[in-house]
Amino acid sequence: MRHNKNFNHLGRQAGHRKAMLSNMASSLVLHKRIETTVAKAKAVQKFIEPLVTKSKEDTTHSRRVVFSYLKQKEAVTELFRTIAPKIAERPGGYTRILKTGFRLGDAADMCIIEFVDFNEAYTLGKLPAAAEEAKPKTRRSRKKSADSVEDATVVAEKKAKAPKAPKATAAKAKAAPVAKKTNVGKKM
Repeated sequence: MRHNKNFNHLGRQAGHRKAMLSNMASSLVLHKRIETTVAKAKAVQKFIEPLVTKSKEDTTHSRRVVFSYLKQKEAVTELFRTIAPKIAERPGGYTRILKTGFRLGDAADMCIIEFVDFNEAYTLGKLPAAAEEAKPKTRRSRKKSADSVEDATVVAEKKAKAPKAPKATAAKAKAAPVAKKTNVGKKM
C-alpha cells in the first residue's frame, strides 16, 4: 500500500531514482535546460529548487550539502559561480516547465525544464548591464544628419576639382587606318 507516500516513485527503486534525479539535476545545472517527460521534470523540480536555495549562501557547508546531492564537482561549481549570483534576489521558483507535446514512440507527455533567468526570450530582453554595453548598436537612423550632408557635398566638390585626363585627339585616331574584317575564305 502507498498510504501517505506523497512523491512520485517514477517506477524505480530508491537507489535508481536518486541516481537518476542527481544526473538530471546535474545536466540541468550544466546545460540550463533539458528535455524530459513531465513526471520526471516535476520530480527534478522538487529536487533542484532546495539546492539552488542552498547555493545562495556560498559556504563550505552548503557546498558539501549540495555536492552530496549532485555528486558532480563541475555541476556544483557551475551552480555556485554562475546560477547563484543571477538568481540571488529571486525568492523561489527558479525553474519553469514548458510542455512540448507527446513523444512519438510511446506518446509520453514531454516538456522542457529550464532555469527562469537563463532564457532570453522570457526575460523580456533584460540583459546584464555589461552585456548591453558590449553589444554594438547596428541600427542607424534613417534621417540624414547635417554632418552627413556636409560630408557628401565636400566629397562631391573634390571630385569636381580633380584634373581630367587628356583625351586622344581625333587626328591621331584618323591617322591609323583600321582593317575591316570580312568572312572571305572562312567556312561557315
